[in-house]
Amino acid sequence: MGAQNKATGTPLRSSKLLHSDAINVLSEDELLQPGNDAAASTSSYSNSSADGYLTSTMTSPYDLSPWNSAAASPFAESPWTTHHLRHIPTSIGFVASLVRREGHVYSLAAAGDLLYTGSESRNIRVWKGREELSSFRSSSGLVKAIVVAGDRVFTGHRDGKIRVWRASSKDPSFHKRVGTLPTRAEFLRSSVNPSNYVEGRRRRRSALWLRHFDAVSCLSLDEGAGLLYSGSWDKTVKVWRISDFKCLESLNAHDDAVNAVATAGFDGLVFTGSADGTVKAWRREVAAQSKGGGGATRHVTVQTLIRQEGAVTALVVVAAAGAVYCSSSEGVVRYWRRERGGEPLSLGGALWGHGMAVLCLAAAGSIVVSGSADGTVRVWRREKGGAHGAVAVLIGHEAPIKCLAVEEAAEEPRYVVYSGSLDNSVKIWRLAE
Repeated sequence: MGAQNKATGTPLRSSKLLHSDAINVLSEDELLQPGNDAAASTSSYSNSSADGYLTSTMTSPYDLSPWNSAAASPFAESPWTTHHLRHIPTSIGFVASLVRREGHVYSLAAAGDLLYTGSESRNIRVWKGREELSSFRSSSGLVKAIVVAGDRVFTGHRDGKIRVWRASSKDPSFHKRVGTLPTRAEFLRSSVNPSNYVEGRRRRRSALWLRHFDAVSCLSLDEGAGLLYSGSWDKTVKVWRISDFKCLESLNAHDDAVNAVATAGFDGLVFTGSADGTVKAWRREVAAQSKGGGGATRHVTVQTLIRQEGAVTALVVVAAAGAVYCSSSEGVVRYWRRERGGEPLSLGGALWGHGMAVLCLAAAGSIVVSGSADGTVRVWRREKGGAHGAVAVLIGHEAPIKCLAVEEAAEEPRYVVYSGSLDNSVKIWRLAE
């Protein structure tokens, strides 16, 4: 178990350029040395300053974070600066740092050799080979979540909307907005029916059930089923059909803000995590009259994996291993395993080491990566039999880690890890198997 970080202080609002000599990587052997406190050597953030996640003691999310809507045009010269190591480690280590002047990095998505980054500036930037390839910008709304499905990119925003972008077939670097969820046509059709209105949490006024009336905090794709799931601070999860962007269902999922949603890839399950401290498993059922016709869906709760005091901040599912990972404001990552014969999932254990809230998770192959308000990224390996071992602590960020992405490569080093932080940078790391 790692030492606990006792550092306190006020949130950092600006960052210095990060150079390679500020990067530290602790190996598995070093992690086992007594008195090694990796977390204490980095951030001065406190748990309460990890903005972007709601806890049950907080009020409106619009009052929480120092968002700044002003931003330069993405078509202007890029504000990013790339710093590379002269010698890239062959087994594990830091590769490059993308330092930006646009504000906090809130979302990442890796797709093949492309990296998408989202921030409070409303810009979505596309990177290839550690160089900026292109960028596109929404009209409003901080970019809270990004998922990629083929040539389409879905982005979730603070203004409660989901925007859809498509890459040009002639020039993949060019992206055009092709839709907004809900669509204008569906919104207008639904607005004339009084039964389609529900009471909104914010401002206590009614709103259409098919539209999020608070920030979209998370997105997850089930490409096999052709569905997109969106979670929001309005406590709901909505189900969208990708083919025509139609909203099929709205789940009153939790008693507080939904911070995480993850499709399982097995048994038709979807997992949701909330500031109310619970993780729920939902099973998708297709309405009888629409079987084979791609019609309405119905989701039912089949299991509550955990109830705790701290907020659930992130979820990730490894379908091949039948494993579900959950991070929380308590600084721990818990995981559940799918038993033979299906449900229910059983608690497999907990991963300790972070000194502050764990804010994000990512996984690929046998590797699980966690990012924390303590400014560190921890790497864990899932062994045969389900046990987990600590692999490394990646140190270099000067503020909480808000988002992670992992890509698995065909050759060694086997994995590429991307970490986005409130220090306004994205760092790239390489890991061996």
